[in-house]
Amino acid sequence: MPFLTRWDDDSSRPSIGSALRDAAVRAVLPGVAVFAVIVGIGWVIMEPLRGFEAENGVSRWFQDRRTPTGETVTKFMSMIGNTEYVIAVGVLVALLVLWRTRQWWFAIVPILAISLQATIFVIATAVVGRPRPTVERLDPAPPTSSYPSGHVGASTALYVSFVLMATRLQNVVARRVLITLCVLAPLAVSFARLYRGAHHVTDVVVGLVNGLVCALLAWGYLRRDPAGATVTDGTGREPAAQSRA
Repeated sequence: MPFLTRWDDDSSRPSIGSALRDAAVRAVLPGVAVFAVIVGIGWVIMEPLRGFEAENGVSRWFQDRRTPTGETVTKFMSMIGNTEYVIAVGVLVALLVLWRTRQWWFAIVPILAISLQATIFVIATAVVGRPRPTVERLDPAPPTSSYPSGHVGASTALYVSFVLMATRLQNVVARRVLITLCVLAPLAVSFARLYRGAHHVTDVVVGLVNGLVCALLAWGYLRRDPAGATVTDGTGREPAAQSRA
């Protein structure tokens, strides 16, 4: 089944139990592997590379080029990666999608993405414990360590989920505008976190990868079977229960 059209090819309603099982097998278990890879990279940075001190030069390059305007703009750019903002936007969009489609199993995709990303990030940052760049930071440092970037991971998981969901929009102009904005959002957060001295380059890169993979896992968390799909009434309801592969 094509990855992007999986939710249109099969719109049958799963039971809550089967959805939970699918999420555990198709999202959580692969997430454990993602966590292991991220921690492994962090270990390489902290041990053989001794913290990869050369990256502080990049952070100092950004620090030397700060301007009052840049600080103001990047403050907003960084804000859209804040945990509170990401959770609020994710919940609001999930509720909107639920209201429009009546498909709870589809509406929870962004919530699953940011939850999976957050779990991997919180544990990985505690295990690796990388210090933040040796420059003046423009924001109060959160209690977590520098690696990987939570702001970047959260915004990437959220907005990539929105990109995937937006592919279902019928209005071409709205679809293209929304996809473009959602692609730019995590890139803006990434730049802001570097500019404001919060993270090293590798922290941001791994944060991007973490968020991207979690969004893809969330998008594919539920088994779909186009051969067993039925035509719904537009609200996600179907006349009979469907078998799923």
